[in-house]
Amino acid sequence: MKKSAFTMIELVFVIVVLGILAAVAIPRLAATRDDAAIAKGRSDVASIRSAIITERQSRLFRGDSTFITNALMDNGGLFGGVMAYPIVAQPGSGHWTGAAPTYTFSTSLGNAVFTYCPIVAPGCPVAGVFDCANSAACSALTD
Repeated sequence: MKKSAFTMIELVFVIVVLGILAAVAIPRLAATRDDAAIAKGRSDVASIRSAIITERQSRLFRGDSTFITNALMDNGGLFGGVMAYPIVAQPGSGHWTGAAPTYTFSTSLGNAVFTYCPIVAPGCPVAGVFDCANSAACSALTD
């Protein structure tokens, strides 16, 4: 009677191949996750800036030349005063935290701190701008 089964060498070979594949795939998966968080942040920044501009234009059409105030920026959630769907503040990489006038987006590169300036003031050379200071995370989200 002949029995068919895997030999010990065949099983060890399969385990070694699976280990090599896992060693290659896991770092790539982590890098993909970081890239996705940065892409989300870039999209959020573009949406927030667009919403601020849209709100400004609608105010100008009504004859109001003022920018949205910091008090109205977070109406119903982060950026709820300008966006149809506010962003929920959550800690951790790929999420926003803070309140007007300073917001922080966390990435694997560090934190990108954004400031909204409704008027010209020290540290705010231009009114109505949503911008961040120079950092690696800031460059990744705005360049």
